[in-house]
Amino acid sequence: MNILIVEDEHQLANELARHLSQEGYLCEIVSTGEEASENLAVNLYDFVLLDLGLPDYDGIDLIHEIRTLEDPPAILIITARGAVEDKVTGLELGADDYLAKPFSLAELTARLHAVARRKFKINTNEILAGEFVIHFNSRTVTCNSIEVELTRKEFDLLLYMVLNRNKTLTRMQLYEHIWGNLLDDQYDSNFIDVHIKNLRKKLNTHAPTEWLKTIRGVGYQASLP
Repeated sequence: MNILIVEDEHQLANELARHLSQEGYLCEIVSTGEEASENLAVNLYDFVLLDLGLPDYDGIDLIHEIRTLEDPPAILIITARGAVEDKVTGLELGADDYLAKPFSLAELTARLHAVARRKFKINTNEILAGEFVIHFNSRTVTCNSIEVELTRKEFDLLLYMVLNRNKTLTRMQLYEHIWGNLLDDQYDSNFIDVHIKNLRKKLNTHAPTEWLKTIRGVGYQASLP
């Protein structure tokens, strides 16, 4: 999934990006509120890690902007310890959680997992998709207790579609959420089709995947109860 890191401490921002990339997230870093606002206006993100103490912008104002988006990302506030009033205000405006600096990277990962479960209304670390079980934290897929060998991107693609079950996702949406942001003239819809074909082939060696539907002329959908 795609994360925008809004943090003006460059060393911290880079450390967060390195760690989250290892956890399977796509990360983009900006250091000012203006950059964040511009990126949010044109790109799709699943999460925003937001430092409220930006040099040019009130982070609270940025939360206002995010909540006006058609498909707003989840917001995890990162802020200096002791700024209780800002935390409370941010949460009241719709932020999903907060971390006080300094914090451990393990805690950050756990909070992101928890926010994702709430966002997609998941009560456990295991998600059912037909005869398959997606293990959210370990990033593995099993069928009848046998692990399905998927690449990192194939897992991300499957997880994102299942999290958005019964929602038709365009090829562009899938590309942006799984491979990151791109310019329109760089986009090739066949790229997604090839990956879906490979994913289906691997899953079908274990169990049928009629629930993984092609929506002609639009994209794909995980049609699940």
